Amino acid sequence: MRIHIAADHAGYELKVHLVEHLRAAGHDVVDHGAHEYDAQDDYPSFCFSAGEAVVAEPGTLGIVIGGSGNGEQIAANKVAGVRAALAWSTETARLGRAHNDANVVALGARQHSVDESTEIVEAFLAEPFSGDARHQRRIDQLAAYEAAR
Repeated sequence: MRIHIAADHAGYELKVHLVEHLRAAGHDVVDHGAHEYDAQDDYPSFCFSAGEAVVAEPGTLGIVIGGSGNGEQIAANKVAGVRAALAWSTETARLGRAHNDANVVALGARQHSVDESTEIVEAFLAEPFSGDARHQRRIDQLAAYEAAR
C-alpha cells in the first residue's frame, strides 16, 4: 500500500521510525517532511502536502504526526477530500477507518510510546471501511457539505 506521511519537529523521530517500519513491512512510503529536525518548523505545510497526495491517489492512506496530533488533524482536514481521524488507541484508529472511512490518521508523538504509536498505525492501515449504508450516508453528507462550500 502507498502511504503518505508527514510530521513536524515534535513528530519527527516517530515519523523516521514509522517510515522505516512501514517500508520493512512492504509499504510504499512517501515522506512529505519534515526531512530534518527543526524546532521552529510549522506543521501545516507538511500536513497539507500529505493530505493533497492522499486525495490525488485514491486508495492510498496518510499519517500526520505532531506533539498531540490535534493541529495536524486540523490541518489535514483543511484539504478537500481528506477525512483525518485523531487516533489515541487502536480502537479509535479502527473506528476511524471502519465507520468514517478515514483516509488519514493523526497521531500525537508526545502522547504514546513508539510501540503504542506503531500499533495504532498498524490498526488503522489494516482496518477496511465497513461499507455499512448508515456510515456511507454520513460520509456522503460530509462530502456534499464540503463541496457546497
